[in-house]
Amino acid sequence: MSFDKQSLTKLYYSIGEVADMFNVNTSLIRFWEKEFGIIQPKKNRKGNRLFTPKDIETFNKIYHLVKTEGYTIEGAKKALKVKSTSSTTVANSTPSPTKKSPEKEDLIQKLEGIRERLLRLKE
Repeated sequence: MSFDKQSLTKLYYSIGEVADMFNVNTSLIRFWEKEFGIIQPKKNRKGNRLFTPKDIETFNKIYHLVKTEGYTIEGAKKALKVKSTSSTTVANSTPSPTKKSPEKEDLIQKLEGIRERLLRLKE
């Protein structure tokens, strides 16, 4: 991926430019726009989408969650919602105990099983 925050010097980027930044098809950009309500590009008179650097940073987060971390679309939506709510909390507030999602619990159980097998092999 050739995305770099410092290289975002323009006010608006076309869908083709955004797709090139992430080395994906424009259809994927349109799909993510539809699925993730936080992306709302401006449209010119012709109806062409114009994305801001902030939109591109959001695409970067989505790309990282879906393509790198392996999240599903629903999982990425939840992760972005958690990140946005946690970034708006006051720094001095006492953190509430985190509730483990079923996905995390499954992963933890799998990892613990692998750990147990590795420890048995080590003996």
